[in-house]
Amino acid sequence: QVQLVESGGGLVQAGGSLRLSCAASGRTFSSYAMGWFRQAPGKEREFVAAITRSGGSTYYADSVKGRFTIGRDNAKNTVFLQMNSLKPEDTAVYYCAASSGLVTARPRAYDYWGQGTQVTVSS
Repeated sequence: QVQLVESGGGLVQAGGSLRLSCAASGRTFSSYAMGWFRQAPGKEREFVAAITRSGGSTYYADSVKGRFTIGRDNAKNTVFLQMNSLKPEDTAVYYCAASSGLVTARPRAYDYWGQGTQVTVSS
């Protein structure tokens, strides 16, 4: 089993940056593809970014491509999401998730989820 704990959320002005981190428990972190998702009030959870087990390939939603960067450190059991040029529409609760299968943008394919961290971007 994997436990995930996100951190790094907060309030930032439009155009600013935040770096989210997700710490994973267990010794099998490198066995999981990792993803970041977000959910705004009244909206469904949506895919943000994902990274393969090795970190060799990354995938992004069109809405964040060029602004967000996902990375992982398997030695430290962490995955991060660097968010630059933030916009008010990026406001949401951000979740990290672990998938024992192939990397994917489908939330239902992920086996473990963190509790989420709030990101608020003011205009």
